[in-house]
Amino acid sequence: MLVNAANLNTLRVGFSTLFQNGLGKAQSMHTSVATIVSATQKEQKYGWLGKVPNVREWIGARAVQNLQQHDYSIKEKPWELTIGVDRDDIETDNLGIYGPLFTELGQSAGSKWDMLVFELLKAGFTTACYDGQYFFDTDHPVLDKAGEVTSVANTDGGSGTPWFLLDVSRALKPIILQKRRDFTFTSKDRLTDDNVFDNNEFVYGTDARGNAGFGFWQFAWGSKQTLNASNYAIARAALTGMKGDGGRPLGIMPKLLVVPPTLESAARKILNSENASGGETNEWKGTAELLVVPWLA
Repeated sequence: MLVNAANLNTLRVGFSTLFQNGLGKAQSMHTSVATIVSATQKEQKYGWLGKVPNVREWIGARAVQNLQQHDYSIKEKPWELTIGVDRDDIETDNLGIYGPLFTELGQSAGSKWDMLVFELLKAGFTTACYDGQYFFDTDHPVLDKAGEVTSVANTDGGSGTPWFLLDVSRALKPIILQKRRDFTFTSKDRLTDDNVFDNNEFVYGTDARGNAGFGFWQFAWGSKQTLNASNYAIARAALTGMKGDGGRPLGIMPKLLVVPPTLESAARKILNSENASGGETNEWKGTAELLVVPWLA
């Protein structure tokens, strides 16, 4: 193949198509648990996470609900993946080996948001959220009806494989995926580019800017206890009984059970079996959808 502008343009279009095909093959599991927020700056502040607004009876003048401010922000990170194509491979038309690589380039880019979101969810036992506590913790500070600070848990601890029960029906899901720029295909394939002159190599890649952070901890339960009917019941009771400041019920209804592949069997028994382990009717059948996430392995 002649290495000229026309042929390089044809290659670029072909490689870009393969990238887009790979991007389309990538799973988008993160959309089940994360709210996607478009950012316009490197660091976006989420101080308003301190309080969920509450409708009140209108008596007298309106009461402006000043949302409690917290110093919580999500700082974006840059991400990239680059592939080099040897000029000799183009001249000898030895390009078949690159097709799968460019498809994988797209698929890997498309999977990055899944990896980012679920890695953060898994790290919630040791990573702080807006109130300064770990996202999954036993002592989140909440004001009771008398205005006194009480400790509220969204975990029951444990030391086993983690699993998660979530309410993902709200406008803000448990995880925030902040994007400033999504993955796009770029190239440095002009004959005058330094990489061609210095290294005899045409360079293609993709990059994006974004990061993940935590939303309301009240919408999520994380456990490292054995995944069985008893512990599942504890998680459901804790979430449905969750209250905000002032003792106000939050109306949480957890509908998504998130597990790694090793807990898929246990999760299906809880959610799909007609009968419980003792032969009695399984009261938890159909109470949540199941999401098996390989990134939690």
